[in-house]
This record gives sequence, structure tokens and C-alpha cells, in this order.
Amino acid sequence: MTEKVKLGLVGTGHMGQYHVNVAVGMEPYEIVGICDANAEQLQTVAERFDLKAYSDFEVMLAEVDAVAIAVPTVLHFEIARKALEAGKHVLVEKPITTSVAQAEELVHIAESKQLVLQVGHIERFNGAVLELGKVVSEPYLIESRRLAPFNKRISDVGVVLDLMIHDIDIILNLVSKPVKSVHARGSSVFSKHEDYAAATIHFEGGCVANIVASRVTQTKIRRLSISQKNAFILQDFATQDIEIHRQASSAYLMTREELKYKQESFIEHVAVHRDNPLRQEHQHFVDTIRGKCSSIVSPQEELRTLKIASDILQDVQKNLIVVG
Repeated sequence: MTEKVKLGLVGTGHMGQYHVNVAVGMEPYEIVGICDANAEQLQTVAERFDLKAYSDFEVMLAEVDAVAIAVPTVLHFEIARKALEAGKHVLVEKPITTSVAQAEELVHIAESKQLVLQVGHIERFNGAVLELGKVVSEPYLIESRRLAPFNKRISDVGVVLDLMIHDIDIILNLVSKPVKSVHARGSSVFSKHEDYAAATIHFEGGCVANIVASRVTQTKIRRLSISQKNAFILQDFATQDIEIHRQASSAYLMTREELKYKQESFIEHVAVHRDNPLRQEHQHFVDTIRGKCSSIVSPQEELRTLKIASDILQDVQKNLIVVG
């Protein structure tokens, strides 16, 4: 397939508008139109980007090759299933669905019809994450912190499926060992769901990952640290910077007054190609549809991320504390 991919975009909310903004500027796409249940919002975005507005999803579906879905998570399964059953390729925002069973059904339909089903884990296309995969080897301790202020627009899922799932996905792709166990705790502050959570993932081979996610912290922090033999790696998602700390030498120095410990180390700054991760995500979607490349993540790996997130969420919900 070399001609343009006819794309329809479903959802014109906060994330949906990011998708529209990126997609309209991409040469491989022919944007057929946009669809949303909110008529006023739909018309506003359609006029802003000079696009055709569809109030009926199935009418738009008949005219496209593929859809990008950016609607509330609880609607992902219904819309993605209709698209796949109609023979359309699907890019759906993370998480793929709210349950593993639903995700498995979508994967089954996509595989049986030989369609592309890509989940919008945008951090996979963060330049720093791509470089990270080249420098991480046999980690034994991973620590992740993804903290943000409260945002009322996310109300259908808690922080595990909203924020923590990004780091779960990254860590699972960095550690090439099966998961042995997960343990997690969390609390509700402003919503009916967990608003912050802490999880520990134990891998076969001994690696431990500690993940903290919050959407009730009065600042935004997105950092990942990795300890492995002879190196300590720090990544800042916001700046896309990577530092590698290596110990050069250490020694005890004896002076007349006291015994001092001296440690010399050096820091490497990894050069990172900075691009728009969402644009890279869409480019990968188009290239996979056209057969120029294979998906960077297999359907089973997509399921694995949701399965681990679901295990963490189940543990959090069993012991959920309501604060305030």
C-alpha cells in the first residue's frame, strides 16, 4: 500500500485535538474527517482545522482505511471493535481497554483480519526512551516517579491506567525477564478512583522495579532511574535528557586529622534526537499499515502491559485508602 491512508479521527477532546493537530500536517494521511458525540465541540474543532464533521461514527467508518481513537477509556472497546470488524486499522489511545478480556478480543479480531492495532503509548516514541533501550543492560533496580497535579478531565480511570501504565510499559520492555510478582498500594483523594499509587514489580533474575504515580502532586515530575552493573542511568522525560553515571575509582585517604573516603566518577550525557513523539507514533502507524515496518510492540506485548497494570490495580483496589 503506497497511496495515502484515509484516516478518520474519533474524539475531539483534550487528547483528541493533539491527534488532529498532528495528523492534518502529515503527508501520508488523507484526513476524511472527525467524529465526536459532543456536537458543539465537534463543530468548533472542524472549523478550526477545516475538516468534515461526522456526528455518526459508522457513516465516517465506511469512508476510511483507518481510525485514530481518543475518547474516554470506557468507550475504547466498543469503538475499536466496530472499526476492526469493519476491516479498518486502529490506533487507540492507551490503555487499550479497561479489561484484559476486552483487549484480548480486540487483538484476536485484528490478527484474524490482518489489521494493524496500535496502542497509543506515546512514551515509546520519546527520543530518550528509544535511546534508553540502547544503554540499559541487565538492570537490577529501576525506580520511576510520574507525578502531576489533579486534572478533572480524567474521571473514568484512576492513576494506574492514566499515568502509571506508561512506566509499566517502558519497564517491561527494558527488562527481558518474566514478572514474578507485583505488590501495590494506593489512595483516593479527589476522585472515586485511586489518585496516587506505589507498586513494586519483581522479575525473575532478581530485578526490582519501584513505580510511583500521582495525579495529586502540586508539580509535574517524570523521571526514571536505573541501576545496573557499572552504571547508574537517569532519565528526565520532560527534557528528554539521559545521564549515565559511572564510577571511575575510589580510595581511602589517610590524613593527620581523619580518614576520608574519596570517590571519582564521571557522567556521560547521551545525545537524544528530539522530535514530536505523537507525530512519530502516527508515522509508525502509517508505516505499519503500508507494510514498511513491523509493529515495534507485538500484540502479546500490548496485552502484557495491560495485564500487569490490571494486577497492580487489583492490588490497589483491595486496600484502597480514602484520604480526607
